[in-house]
Amino acid sequence: MGACRYLTGLVDSQLEGGNPFRQPKKKRQINLVDIQILLNCPVGEKKRTSIIMKRLTGKTKEATLIEMSNTLDSQIEGNNGNINSISDRGTQLPGHREIDKFGQNRDSVFFRDGVRRIDFVLSYIDDKDGDKKAERRREFEANLEKAGLELETEDKSESDDRKTYYLKIHAPWEVLATYADVLKIKVPFKASDIPKAREVPLEWLTQPFRLPDNIMRPEPDYFTAPFDKSKVDFFLIDDKDTFFPPSTRNRIVYYIMTRCPYYKEDRLEKDKTGIKRLLNNGTYTSAYPLHDCKYWKKAQDMQCESERYHLYKYWAGFLCFYKEQPLNLIKKYYGEKIGIYFAWLGFYTEMLFFAAVMGVICFVYGVLSYEDNITSKEICDPDIGGMIVMCPLCDKKCSYWKLNSTCLSSWQSHLFDNEGTVFFAMFMGIWVTLFLEFWKRRQARLEYEWDLVDFEEEQQQLQIRPEYELKCTGRRLNRITQEMEPYLPFPSKCARFCLSGATVLFWTCLIVACIMGVIAYRLAVYAAFASVMKDSPTSKIQLVGSLITPQLATSVTASCINFVIILILNFLYEHVAIWITDMEIPKTHLEYENKLTMKMFMFQFVNYYSSCFYVAFFKGKFVGYPGNYTYMFGKWSKLRNEECAPGGCLIELTTQLLIVMAGKQMVGNVQEALLPLLRNWWGSRKGRSHPESTYSRWEQDHDLQNFSQFGLFYEYLEMVIQFGFITLFVASFPLAPLLALFNNILEVRVDAWKFTTQFRRPVAAKARNIGAWEEILNVVAILSVVTNAFIVAFTSDMIPRLVYLYAYHTGSKATMRGYIDNSLSFYNISQIPDANLPEAGENPSWFNNSTITTCRYRDYRYPPGHEKQYTHTMQFWHILAAKLAFIIIMEHVVFVVKFFVAWLIPDVPAEVKARIKRERFLVQEYLHNYEVEKLKMQLSQSFCLSTETASLLPSSPSKHQVLSECI
Repeated sequence: MGACRYLTGLVDSQLEGGNPFRQPKKKRQINLVDIQILLNCPVGEKKRTSIIMKRLTGKTKEATLIEMSNTLDSQIEGNNGNINSISDRGTQLPGHREIDKFGQNRDSVFFRDGVRRIDFVLSYIDDKDGDKKAERRREFEANLEKAGLELETEDKSESDDRKTYYLKIHAPWEVLATYADVLKIKVPFKASDIPKAREVPLEWLTQPFRLPDNIMRPEPDYFTAPFDKSKVDFFLIDDKDTFFPPSTRNRIVYYIMTRCPYYKEDRLEKDKTGIKRLLNNGTYTSAYPLHDCKYWKKAQDMQCESERYHLYKYWAGFLCFYKEQPLNLIKKYYGEKIGIYFAWLGFYTEMLFFAAVMGVICFVYGVLSYEDNITSKEICDPDIGGMIVMCPLCDKKCSYWKLNSTCLSSWQSHLFDNEGTVFFAMFMGIWVTLFLEFWKRRQARLEYEWDLVDFEEEQQQLQIRPEYELKCTGRRLNRITQEMEPYLPFPSKCARFCLSGATVLFWTCLIVACIMGVIAYRLAVYAAFASVMKDSPTSKIQLVGSLITPQLATSVTASCINFVIILILNFLYEHVAIWITDMEIPKTHLEYENKLTMKMFMFQFVNYYSSCFYVAFFKGKFVGYPGNYTYMFGKWSKLRNEECAPGGCLIELTTQLLIVMAGKQMVGNVQEALLPLLRNWWGSRKGRSHPESTYSRWEQDHDLQNFSQFGLFYEYLEMVIQFGFITLFVASFPLAPLLALFNNILEVRVDAWKFTTQFRRPVAAKARNIGAWEEILNVVAILSVVTNAFIVAFTSDMIPRLVYLYAYHTGSKATMRGYIDNSLSFYNISQIPDANLPEAGENPSWFNNSTITTCRYRDYRYPPGHEKQYTHTMQFWHILAAKLAFIIIMEHVVFVVKFFVAWLIPDVPAEVKARIKRERFLVQEYLHNYEVEKLKMQLSQSFCLSTETASLLPSSPSKHQVLSECI
């Protein structure tokens, strides 16, 4: 029995490790005789021995002692009877702890002992010219061990490619507790006693869209408080190994690594600090936390949570598109920052449903009112539109044409340019406000549920970027903390700001120059299309032949060219924006992200929207009239400004918006889904050829795509650009929200599938909101009211039609008959300069100079022969006044409703406010009671000690009674 107890204690001491801050003592190794003694121990000791043997041999719980003994004997025989020869074949760099290896489970997230969890993995390749890199690794890993982390190395001979080393990192309890205190991580101290919300009536209707409770709420509700290492017994700690979830553990380890130096203590090379620099200079090839299991099946080890499997099953599957998202599980596995993104994306998609329904209703209204469109009927009428001869749309190559040639385009324009357009534009202005206000409420609820209420201030003070600390050599006293901290001098800050501003201005001008190049292309090729397509065989194609016009060909090709330019410029802007932001040296991670966000959105805004702004507000507005046309760069350029078709430029804006928006969504989905899949397939083609048992967990994750620090940034940017399309120009295309809805339903599952299957597990990060994107959405929401008001007023033909209907209609009854003839002015063909006349042979066969003396153009000017010929009529000024009045009225109505709705809906629900106050009260109360009880115990112990000391003196017999009372 004595031998059994001694050996059991010896094994326990070797397995459990100990304090990482102390140097481990050398202990006697267990030999074969010791193992046999342990196996022959009494029944009471066999259970403990079986656990020991399981850990040593890697067998499952069902294995018997005899099977494990046989396994161990075979291992010993294979190594000439020396149990100590079964050891790690890892590198011999200093700082690496050698741990015996007995049949390790390769798909495990634990060290070889099966106890210590792998919190982070570093990989590297030992190059031939890697002396400097090896020295850096040696110093870095030694400093990691000094910080308390425990390391274990997998030799390259164990890796799939036979050249990659894997360094596994474990953070013991002491390290986790220390840095949880430093980072003020909130942990539970009491089960929540606040009753859950009452069930909503008819809740059974939403049952098909719900997920199981264990997936939706993987953790019970607790009241939480910032962790304090000196008050460990205050918190609900059942098991120190599982108290901090894996996401918190990898966040703490990454925090240590970003600040850990890789220089010797006798050197002061403070720029040699952090894992980021080691990754940049190739010392390490990758750094990542591990997924807990394969995504298609649960982990074999019961200690693993298998959360990745649950996310793939209930969240990432495309057949789950109608299900709610398990936001709490996403937060627990990936961290709050990624969780808040998917919460926002899901809420945005839900709100898009209402905008899409209203857009479809407006479109259906346009279809149903198709037959009531008197304007299009007059254009298509051979006796009206067929008798109106229009002036050439370009110089030399364009001929005279009849108005009824635009018959189909006028019908198409009516589908989007009708009375419902005004209503839908006003509705979207209010929808945007409701979306932003309700999101604030949803966000406030998530802030409370995810313990992010007081995170902003902590992040600003604690999460200083390592790059800022390294580049800012100056120091000054912080008035709040009264500690010396690095700072950037004001002259340097101003110089960097000016250079940044100049660079942004230059690239913005470059975008404008590219857009002007596209406009010049439109002006140059329109004449070519008009000449080529005059007798083109495509005009004889049934159904679509009449749709292929020079205007359509020019618009479509220009939109496609513009989209290609957008993609090219986006690639360049990404690097420029990152370089500018790095040059400014922001102090905190939040400040860095906000600055990068503003720059990237500014670039993207000009890049994606400038062409739409041109079609909406500039095309056809500065044309002039026959005999006095306006040219883009002057008459010498011969690039005459484009005119709008008689139906207006709205249909061209719709075409432009549809091509850019749909093209961006298609390219984005292909890039997000297909590229990571192909890269992972290529990277893991070797690993897939080996047995599953030899393809380790760290190698499987190493073969996945790295999730960069800008990964989430691009996801937000994609959605915010889409938000601009469906709000800024939605008056021209009511079906835009429907397209966005379909895209986002797919986007949620594509992103979920990508995060779960194609990317390494990101380092968990905290964020209480969506950051600078919220301000950008507010700006876009305000700007959308203005742009839609101007689109309805100046781009569509709505206001001129209404002015004609109520002020200039012919006959006693208000009707749209005669509107086309009223909206077109006359010009004497004989007065057109030779430079604007069509070349010989360009005019159609029906054109006769002797019988046709005038042509028509879209404007409100006095006819030839009038004393004010070719000047604007009073109707023009009436229409202009009506347009300006409409803009003012629409803006004021929408803004008043917006501000009223924003005032009416509180940002934080009353229930959440009450819960926050309740939690703060309980934290103060429990901390007070804890301190009081702790003080009582200390006083009691000191009093008993003093009493015991006094009792030893012979002159104080009366104190024995007091001592007995204390005992």
